[in-house]
Amino acid sequence: MAETLIKQARIFDGSTNPSFIGDVRIKDGIVETISKTELSAKPGETVIDAKGQWLTPGFIDFHTHYDAEIEMAPDLSESVRHGITTISLGSCSLSLAVGDPTDLADMFSRVEAIPRKNVLSILESKKNWNSAIEYKKHLNDLPLGPNVTSFAGHSAIRAHVMGLERSLTKGEKPTKQELEKMNQHLEEALDAGFMGLSINTLVWDKMDGSRFRSRPLPSTFANWSEYEFLNKTLRKRGKIFQGVPNVSTKINVLMFLKEAFGIFRKPLKTTIISLMDVKFDPGLYKLLGVIGRITNKLFRSDFRFQALPEPFDLYADGMDVVVFEEFAAGAKANHIEDELERKTLMKDPNYRSWFKRQWTNWFLPRVFHRNFRETKIVDAPDKSLIGKSIDDVAKERGVHSVTAFLDLVAEHGNKVRWYTVMANHRKEPLQKIVSYPDILIGFSDAGAHLRGMAHYNFPLRMLKLVRDAELENKPFMSIERAVHRLTGEIGDWFGIDAGYIKEGKRADLVLIDPNKLDESLAKDVEAPMPFMEDFKRWVRRNDDTIKKVFINGKLAVDGGKPVSGLGKERGYGRFLESQIGA
Repeated sequence: MAETLIKQARIFDGSTNPSFIGDVRIKDGIVETISKTELSAKPGETVIDAKGQWLTPGFIDFHTHYDAEIEMAPDLSESVRHGITTISLGSCSLSLAVGDPTDLADMFSRVEAIPRKNVLSILESKKNWNSAIEYKKHLNDLPLGPNVTSFAGHSAIRAHVMGLERSLTKGEKPTKQELEKMNQHLEEALDAGFMGLSINTLVWDKMDGSRFRSRPLPSTFANWSEYEFLNKTLRKRGKIFQGVPNVSTKINVLMFLKEAFGIFRKPLKTTIISLMDVKFDPGLYKLLGVIGRITNKLFRSDFRFQALPEPFDLYADGMDVVVFEEFAAGAKANHIEDELERKTLMKDPNYRSWFKRQWTNWFLPRVFHRNFRETKIVDAPDKSLIGKSIDDVAKERGVHSVTAFLDLVAEHGNKVRWYTVMANHRKEPLQKIVSYPDILIGFSDAGAHLRGMAHYNFPLRMLKLVRDAELENKPFMSIERAVHRLTGEIGDWFGIDAGYIKEGKRADLVLIDPNKLDESLAKDVEAPMPFMEDFKRWVRRNDDTIKKVFINGKLAVDGGKPVSGLGKERGYGRFLESQIGA
């Protein structure tokens, strides 16, 4: 590889050490030299003048759902262009390491809001592996853009061992032999360097396809004794238990905390989604913050909430968005695949009455605010609707806001597109959340919810949040600590060789223009996905902010744009094995 010299950047090494102005030389894929004094360029060396720019380690996104996309577009450029150089697969009990293509497509597609026909086509054409070891080899055979890590997915393993129908049947428990087989798959994954096991207890997350449509995922049918059996292996080997709690009950979170406890036993490294300042419950984040502190301090645990450093906003096409899965009337609508049939349901008086009762019932479990005043219509066949809230439309028509919403879906189906913010809408609570010691900055869900969410650039949003406070002379965190939270802290906790700028280490580096950590970070873009028939997903593009990205010493992004060889040439990313407990 050609040598590269980055000169006079403000260097953040991924730790909490003070940053400094210096030079970095890259050679043969590694950081050869870090110097506080200027280095002289060598003949033929590429020299980058980085005055006024920040040089950080590549960012780590430990919660994505790129499992299907990586097969068709291994560049994963929507993340790499924002400085992400390491991603993780296998979250939320969903993994493609083992299982039948049709079963996996049915598990994966509706939960992650990715068209099933595309997921199934990808798996049927590409899947030639059926073990964690084979999957790891397969990933390393791809021309990866970023480095890749993975969890073993409990839903995938459970369905593979028990058969999909039994794994989705209430009261059906795995036999002792089946439990042992599940554990064998887990052990094989850990031997291959997977970081741990991911489970899902949230019954909103439903199956796709026609065979078992709208049943919750296989992982939700497991008893806690099943999780505990597998967790013995994780605890013994020092690996990670990743989970999605059932927020419909709240009490379910305590079961995850109990698993993490380290009193009279080895603590189980545990991380769950997600700590947010939820609009519906403005005090919840404080309570969870206290619970996290008590869990770690008093019960000697190693527990982390996952948290995003930005507003948790979403778009919806009609009723096609996950928040409607949290109550039965909404789930019934999303059970219907045919849009015309769904429109017909919207007109049914009995359904409308049922939907309204559930929508306005304050005693039903909820996370979504269910306030149509907090919405904005951004597209519709009737252009006069654009810019109005659904509540505005209701007032104009002289009807209840629920009636107006159901009318809009009945009239326009998925062609009425609207926007709202669910959480992290207040600056000071968000600053407190990202400062909590018991959180990890992540939970982007990158590669999923393609039309609904776009948190691909969360590291830049974190840096903006911290830098804005600094510019306002109201600092709450140093830039060094912010970079550490996005890099070294994550690499250390997950046990992967990433997150630092060190001599002799792989050169995963990001060059940032701090003056472009501005409002452009929130600019919306609908980007076609060529490998999915130009299906358009919602992303954010900040091409002026990221100047360059290096992965394994190779230039991956230049001037905000992915280079032509990313995802085509080998030598960028690779599978990174977890070293914790090794």
